[in-house]
Amino acid sequence: MTSPESRLRFIVVGRAGMDLYPEPAGTKIAEAAQFSAMLGGSAANIAAGLARLGAQVDLMTALSDDPVGRFCAARLDAFGIGQRLISRSGPETRTSLALSETLMDQHETVIYRNGAADFDLGADLPDRMDLTGLAALVVTGTALAREPSRMVTLRAIALAQEAEVPVVLDLDYRPYSWASAEEASEIYTAAAQHSSIVVGNDLEFAVLRGASSPTADHARTLCREGPGACIYKMGQDGAITFHAGQEQASGIFPVRALKPVGAGDAFLASFLVTRFAGSGMDEAVRRGSAAAALVVSRPGCSEAMPRAEDVTAFMQANRMTIPTVIEA
Repeated sequence: MTSPESRLRFIVVGRAGMDLYPEPAGTKIAEAAQFSAMLGGSAANIAAGLARLGAQVDLMTALSDDPVGRFCAARLDAFGIGQRLISRSGPETRTSLALSETLMDQHETVIYRNGAADFDLGADLPDRMDLTGLAALVVTGTALAREPSRMVTLRAIALAQEAEVPVVLDLDYRPYSWASAEEASEIYTAAAQHSSIVVGNDLEFAVLRGASSPTADHARTLCREGPGACIYKMGQDGAITFHAGQEQASGIFPVRALKPVGAGDAFLASFLVTRFAGSGMDEAVRRGSAAAALVVSRPGCSEAMPRAEDVTAFMQANRMTIPTVIEA
């Protein structure tokens, strides 16, 4: 059995919030009489996925000092996610709240982020990071969208780079969080230059490059300029991994999906654990894709994150589709 001291350890930077899901599954938000509450937010979901897969993980974020913030803290504790890098935000902020439907047809998600607490990161958090033996610092792009979170996150990246700790940037572009796409491009570019791995979809790589048309060439070109690897996610068409001067297309594991959300967070968690445990990029992407398929076939996001044995069993019972090759 793996001892706690030998487990992979990660720090994830970004937002945590409360997710509300209409019950029963398949109910529209406007027609719901009951909701179930779960931990949410991209960074918290990734952290939950890492914890479920056996990694040690600390979340760097800020929570409001109110019942919603305390709910999130309790759920983080239930997952075993460390909270020593969490600030308590001021009285004018609120922890994010999302309402999300468990259905595919005409799916709707509504997110409330006015005065978002997770942008109120404490300036001292980067200096409190324990970088010794850290597998990677995982940064979600929304943490770069506003101050003081932007300044704190960029300092965390700089300290990780100085300590030769890999930085993984999940672009996680949310237009409503940024002043403009031009600002996002400038800040993403600065962060990507100091990252080992950059992960995003077609729109996110286009925003990073300041381009109007999404193409795989944006990820291809970026990978030549700095990051050791770029993963270009294409949803149902799979992904293209750019790494060590090579390109590898991968498919997906077809499933009967209950909802379209949570796949990216599950993919990254499983990819990270596999890759930093020593497996090759191909295997890491395959296990990430399997985890993504499992999560979209289950209710919720954080609570849907699979364990390692779930991913292995699923891969043994299912086959990946033939990848779609995208020409730039």
